[in-house]
Amino acid sequence: MASPMRSLLADPDRYLQSFRLFLERSTEHQCMQEFVERQLPDVIASIGNGKSAINVLSVGGGAGEMDLQILSKIRARYPGATINNEVIEPSADQISKYKERVAQASNLENIKFTWHKETAYEYESRMKAEKETKKWDFIHMIQMLYYVRDIPATIRYFHSLLESQAKLLIILVSGKSGWETLWQKYKSSLPLEDLCSYVSSADLPRMLDAAGLKYQLYELPSHMDITSCFIEGDKDGELLLDFLTETLDFAKTAPPELKRQIMEELRKPGCSENKDGKVFFNNNLGVVVIEP
Repeated sequence: MASPMRSLLADPDRYLQSFRLFLERSTEHQCMQEFVERQLPDVIASIGNGKSAINVLSVGGGAGEMDLQILSKIRARYPGATINNEVIEPSADQISKYKERVAQASNLENIKFTWHKETAYEYESRMKAEKETKKWDFIHMIQMLYYVRDIPATIRYFHSLLESQAKLLIILVSGKSGWETLWQKYKSSLPLEDLCSYVSSADLPRMLDAAGLKYQLYELPSHMDITSCFIEGDKDGELLLDFLTETLDFAKTAPPELKRQIMEELRKPGCSENKDGKVFFNNNLGVVVIEP
């Protein structure tokens, strides 16, 4: 009998709901903010040397929360320069939230924004069709490589757009995270669509070495409170389970044996830590900074 399980991406509203809850319950943004505060200044130390305009490309910029923090660091490092910030983002909803965020922010003088409602692949195809080769001083891809069909080719393409002092920043789940443990074990049992592939920072060195690229790796510690996942019928717990498994209504549609195994796995040290009666999932992130 065919499995009734469906990909979470089949229901964009529920996906967004589960994603927002994930951000609320995890230290995802806090650990990225810490990276932006502490390590990003060194990463961008030479990208705008001697330039009156700095071109920044955000690939999969989402609602812009991290983008604006990155831009504030670039502006602080190069106070006199104009920053041209272009955003590639396929979700109209996310773009509209990004625009609202920009409208409400007070410190964006000298920053120009352009949004492209398209995927990374659509952007690449359009640029090639228009024979455009715009170069960039800083390109970042935060939590977006999962939605790319050919990851090495995408990295090579955006790397080819870097100026001589530029950097390409990639953030995605760490190869040492609970995600890696869960997905390596169970991805073949889950209804992942073509739209989404599982990749972690553990996969990137092989791809980057094969392409002959120079890079640095950073590990960002992060966790997510998944205690509610173990409370039968808890609505938030069910949403988080959907997000963890990329499965729509996982708690209701997963075969009982698969559900039992995954719930058990989620409690194990490879995935989570039990602390003060709560279960904290290892949500560590990997950061890769690629040289031109």
